[in-house]
Amino acid sequence: DHQSDMVWVKFGVNGVPANHFSDLLDMKLELVGTIAGGAIAQEYAEKRGALLRGASILIWTTTPWTLPGNRAISFSSKIAYGLFEVTANEREFGPKVGERYILADKLAEAVAGSAKITLVRVADVSAEELSTVTCTHPLASLGYTFDVPLLDGDHVTDDAGTGFVHTAPGHGREDFDIWTASTRLLQSRGIDPAIPYTVDADGAYTKDAPGFVGERVITDKGEKGKANDAVIKALSDAGMMVARGRLKHQYPHSWRSKKPVIFRNTPQWFIHMDKEIPYLLELAKKNRSKEAPGTGHNEPLAKTLRETSLKSIRETEWVPASGQNRITGMIEAKPDWVVSRQRAWGVPITVFVKKGTNEILRDKKVDDRIYDAIYKEGADAWFADSDGARFLKPDHNPADYDKVNDVLDVWFDSGSTHTYVLEDKLHFPGLYGFKRKVDGGNDRVMYLEGSDQHRGWFHSSLIESSGTRGHAPFDVVLTHGFCLDEKGAKMSKSVGNVVAPQDVIKNSGADILRLWVAASDYSDDLQIGPGILKNFAEQYRKLRNTIRWMLGTLSHFDPKHAVAFKDMPALERYMLHQLAGLDGEIKNAYAAYDYKKVVSVLAQFMNTELSAFYFDIRKDALYCDAPSSLKRRAALQCVEHIFRCVTVWIAPILTFTAEEAWLARYPSDQGSVHLEVFPNLPTEWQNDTLASHWSHIRRVRSAVTSALELERAAKRIGSSLEAAPIVYLTEKYMLDVLNDKATLPGFDLAEVCITSAITVIEGEVPADALGHGTTIGVVPKLAEGKKCARSWRITKDVGSDPAYQDLSARDAAAMREIDALS
Repeated sequence: DHQSDMVWVKFGVNGVPANHFSDLLDMKLELVGTIAGGAIAQEYAEKRGALLRGASILIWTTTPWTLPGNRAISFSSKIAYGLFEVTANEREFGPKVGERYILADKLAEAVAGSAKITLVRVADVSAEELSTVTCTHPLASLGYTFDVPLLDGDHVTDDAGTGFVHTAPGHGREDFDIWTASTRLLQSRGIDPAIPYTVDADGAYTKDAPGFVGERVITDKGEKGKANDAVIKALSDAGMMVARGRLKHQYPHSWRSKKPVIFRNTPQWFIHMDKEIPYLLELAKKNRSKEAPGTGHNEPLAKTLRETSLKSIRETEWVPASGQNRITGMIEAKPDWVVSRQRAWGVPITVFVKKGTNEILRDKKVDDRIYDAIYKEGADAWFADSDGARFLKPDHNPADYDKVNDVLDVWFDSGSTHTYVLEDKLHFPGLYGFKRKVDGGNDRVMYLEGSDQHRGWFHSSLIESSGTRGHAPFDVVLTHGFCLDEKGAKMSKSVGNVVAPQDVIKNSGADILRLWVAASDYSDDLQIGPGILKNFAEQYRKLRNTIRWMLGTLSHFDPKHAVAFKDMPALERYMLHQLAGLDGEIKNAYAAYDYKKVVSVLAQFMNTELSAFYFDIRKDALYCDAPSSLKRRAALQCVEHIFRCVTVWIAPILTFTAEEAWLARYPSDQGSVHLEVFPNLPTEWQNDTLASHWSHIRRVRSAVTSALELERAAKRIGSSLEAAPIVYLTEKYMLDVLNDKATLPGFDLAEVCITSAITVIEGEVPADALGHGTTIGVVPKLAEGKKCARSWRITKDVGSDPAYQDLSARDAAAMREIDALS
């Protein structure tokens, strides 16, 4: 909210072409004879012209300081206008009785109220009449002696004001647009279409604002200057102000300083987007010669910067893909690029312009002197010399040239980084320091930033490189969203909802922060907060514990006792089959920058397939089998494969955890996990028949587990090892699967179901059976025998070895071997 001065100002009508009214009347008097019609029209024109010439167009503005920049008045052909006469004035000053104003019918009453006057409608005023009227500037007495035309504009409404908009093309977008769009019309009426520069870079009036030169519109501190008051006084002295007041309204402010802004036109430097440039055509031919045969040769060669930039966009991979449409639309609709700014700091536009012609000086000797000075002294060397004599002499007279003191748009600076990073700093031979993919190599350059950079860094980098190299500086552009709080609100220090990365790292560790961002859909805005981080801390704990379990288990692994894949039991073969399937899935996800999928796939595998399935089953063999047991050695070998793959796969995300685990497993002289490459897993590990068999086995396991859970809940058993269930299968192929020793070597269903024994029967499911539908039924039974003190299995051979009375035969043999090794 801002409080502004507002004024109602008169623009006296001074030009009404007499033939205009004659032409209008002729069209309405088609049935009247030529002579009679002409006479009537002439009389009408004289009276009508006299009526309007004595009137004034009334405008209302909340920025009186812009009136020195006024060059036109805008009206709307969609609004009904009338001529109104002042019949009374409540005050002793201001409008005089008998003055006539042209106003929008709808707003006349409001204007009369603001000016404390009484208005009576005298006549209609048509849009056709208004379109040819010219007015006198209200500050004509100070030197503003030009005609002020009326222009028909869509932006004019009758919601407030007078129905007319004072138009200063140097101080408003709509004003600028309607003025520049009317250039030919203005020229046809003998009106100069040049736009004055009434306010300078310091916010003070220039020589184009006679009577006010030097008055400040806005001060260095962003405060209101004296310009408004000076203009209002001049209007009052000239008798051109009908009313004034104050208005509290919404007004644009700088988001940084929170100060009101003013709008002013300034001369700028542009880069053409649609001008045909021979250099770009040569680049296009050169780049096409590098393309593979048949690649892109149907496209016409790019001749303009816009065409080259659009081609560069098509050659780039955009992640997510929607980024391509976004930047394509921006480049397609982009006007010529404004690269100049008027600031007290920045990289200068080191150009000299010939006085009187505005031609740019192009002289290599001058350019070399500028280059040498800035290389040695920095950019300030350009500004230190007021007229540029040190650069121009002895080849040119400094008095003949203006030195440009504008600076480059900062986006131009950032857009040029590819030149000085990829080419200069890396010091590799060839374009961009290495063989980029677009040049036929395998290396790829990725630009990574927030989604707002389609309008910023990506944008300027694309245009600059396209204009100087003929293609984009990048092969891939990846964009991410912004961090919001847990409720989806923008973070703000004043609100107190900022989640600082360093605080998360201090409290939870960097890997939880990395896990959060990798598991999030970074293409959209990301939400973060204590509750969300708590969930990821739990997910991290599960992943870490799985890796810790593998480390503990692998402390018993001796590579000398490794088991070949062909000798492994079916369960290990199945886990390696899954690992091989994950290999392609994870590599593809990384290649597509789909880190969310990497986290999802690895978390599912580690939590469900490893912890809840494979490790759960193999704990018995790993803890209780003899050291020489093939099953135990195969399990250790399998866990070793899984550990290496999982740790390397997760290293780009959980960098510290993966490194900690790797160094705990392998000697430090073997290097870091971050120097490893993703493994190439053997194709023999993949076995679709084996995987199909295990899908059926897991159905049976699920049925048994569900049935035993019910038994445990009813307190009929404690551990699942107390059970020896009977499984009924109604489909013979299921029984065939369980008995397929060739595909399932070493398979034991009781071991897989973690029971002491199990019986499988082909036949109808009994009515008292528990299970999944009608194809699998489970009848819980208690295991027969004694409980082994070591494995907790209940078997009939406990005590069969006299030396180990409380152990089963398997465990007694294992202990005998362990004791012998000791």
